[in-house]
Amino acid sequence: MSATSEAEVTKCPACGANNRVPADKLREGFEPVCGRCKTPLSASTHPIIVTDASFAEQVERSPLPVLLDMWAPWCGPCRMIAPIVEQLAGELAGRVKVTKLNTDENPMTASRFNVRSIPTLLVFKDGKEIDRLVGAMPKQEILRRLQTYV
Repeated sequence: MSATSEAEVTKCPACGANNRVPADKLREGFEPVCGRCKTPLSASTHPIIVTDASFAEQVERSPLPVLLDMWAPWCGPCRMIAPIVEQLAGELAGRVKVTKLNTDENPMTASRFNVRSIPTLLVFKDGKEIDRLVGAMPKQEILRRLQTYV
């Protein structure tokens, strides 16, 4: 890459690493990936789906703080906060990893963290649960609680 090439710095939504992405490569249709974790950088910023099997990889080993939405498809309050969780994934990309775990399909993780009511939002840092928000709550309250850890 020449010194005169344009490049934009893109923060990885999964690990937070800064990546230089040459503008000419984007124009040619190349799909950039993170140099550290190989996550596609052009992927839309949606919550990452976590399962019992992927929990350790996606949550406990994350270099970023993690917001984990414990939910179920039949739960009305879960469906109420789903758009908020979606917005937070985009707004906090590169600073907080936003994830979702369906408690009906993944009962081991829900049981491990003693989740008795949904929606439950768990906040993890360095693989440890550091905060818990139970029930549907406004976006501003969720952001207020997360600001302490970001």
